Amino acid sequence: MLQIDTWKRALIWALVVAGLVLAAPNLFYNRVESHNDAVKAIEASGATPEREAQAASWPSWLPSGLVNLGLDLRGGAHILAEVKVAEVYQSRMEALWPEIRDALRDARADVGTIRLQESAPGTLKVRISNPDGMARALEIVRGLAQPVVSLTGAGTTDIEVAGQGSDLTVQLSEAEQQATDERTMQQSLEIIRRRIDEVGTREPTIQRQGSDRILIEVPGLGSADELKAIIGTTAQLTFQGVESSTSDPSATGAVGTEVLPSANEPGLYYVLEQASVVTGEELTDAQPTFDQNGRPAVSFRFNPSGARKFGDYTATHIGSPFAIVLDNEVISAPVIQSHIAGGSGIITGNFSVEESTNLAVLLRAGALPAGMDFLEERTIGPQLGQDSIDAGKLATGVAFALVLAFMLLTYGLFGLFANIALTLNIALILGVLSAIGATLTLPGIAGIVLTVGMAVDANVLIFERIREELKSARGPARAIELGYERALSAIIDANLTTVITAIILYVMGSGPVRGFAITLGLGIVTSVFTAIWVTRLLIILWFERRRPKTLEI
Repeated sequence: MLQIDTWKRALIWALVVAGLVLAAPNLFYNRVESHNDAVKAIEASGATPEREAQAASWPSWLPSGLVNLGLDLRGGAHILAEVKVAEVYQSRMEALWPEIRDALRDARADVGTIRLQESAPGTLKVRISNPDGMARALEIVRGLAQPVVSLTGAGTTDIEVAGQGSDLTVQLSEAEQQATDERTMQQSLEIIRRRIDEVGTREPTIQRQGSDRILIEVPGLGSADELKAIIGTTAQLTFQGVESSTSDPSATGAVGTEVLPSANEPGLYYVLEQASVVTGEELTDAQPTFDQNGRPAVSFRFNPSGARKFGDYTATHIGSPFAIVLDNEVISAPVIQSHIAGGSGIITGNFSVEESTNLAVLLRAGALPAGMDFLEERTIGPQLGQDSIDAGKLATGVAFALVLAFMLLTYGLFGLFANIALTLNIALILGVLSAIGATLTLPGIAGIVLTVGMAVDANVLIFERIREELKSARGPARAIELGYERALSAIIDANLTTVITAIILYVMGSGPVRGFAITLGLGIVTSVFTAIWVTRLLIILWFERRRPKTLEI
């Protein structure tokens, strides 16, 4: 019997209406986008009359989800960065030196005096005055080794220790280097994502490429330099003891010290202990504020571990200067006046309000574990993005018009029903993309264009099958019913293979390939829905009204 239950009819129309409602905001793209930006700004930093006016430009009770435009459509900045993972090895060795020094000092009777030597990057070389105590020194330092925390490094330790003559050499094991590389890349990805999110950019693409590279694409950003300003500053904050100050940039201190310039006083240089007391990684919060003189500053707070180390150091170094170092520049070197036990403090310097705010954002987002080299920079202007949108609209419009004309000329009234379903199919795709917050790229538009052509395949199979059934002298109702039933398996088989292909493209691909896979996969699902259910419902409604004795397809 040619019919669809009432509850199924209601469900079909409900899904269609929901798709149309979700897709509708894209017809008022700029207006809805301004509304969304204003709402986010109000939530983040409070309301202003201008923001409230923008927020009121779109009714709050209507859906406000949009299809986000990718870099190639909106314009923006593209950067390919290489992370200097080897820098982390050197930092690990520098941080390990105080621990090795203290451990060997406890065995001074066996190993003699201890002195740090110049060594290659990523290697720590220590000279003991008593070569006969080398075996004891090796035993002590190897006792400091920790298990490697990784699946591939199970059963190995993080450092390799060797001794020759009076020199003891320490470096990271190969398993620890691999684990460190993985942690460094994951930390860099997360910190870059947090920094970009802090400035409110839309739908950035941040992906790892290869072993030590990161691809960053941010739509709507003015230039690659602007993007580099957000992510390029490593914001490596350290707190280090001060040995002395000098005006000679070529001055050198003892082994284990370094000379860094002052950020606020040109010509002034500080000789600092190379091993930092506390690092920015132990910060839990940083906020812009003002010092006691009303000048912009940044307040900070450490985690329990950092607070303990910070408190211990200030307790034993009252009256000594203490350098706050940001990216190899001393931004402040206050004298420790008293024991600071709370784990919080303030960074003062010659800041503007904007600079103190930006510094707080960088510190709050976390310190990049290593520097980066920018291998590729590209800025795509909004005009070029608009050209891509116009070309995509033209391609979609031409494909859509040709398919509509073909279906109408080939199948008559049934072709008109298929065209209505195809129009609803496009709306459903946009509605789903808006609901999930997907990003539409130029390859994504290509996926929609391809879907337009493929969407009518199911209807073609059904209509041709109905033609075959009409030739068997069956009545119109029975022919339509059998046409849908016997074409169903072919429709499922043909579209299932395409969905599997889209899934593989999404899993294995990245960037534009994923954009194509998303629109293709969603288009197949919505086209099957509209072909099997929407077109069938339209035909049934027409048949119940007209009750034709014959069919002309």
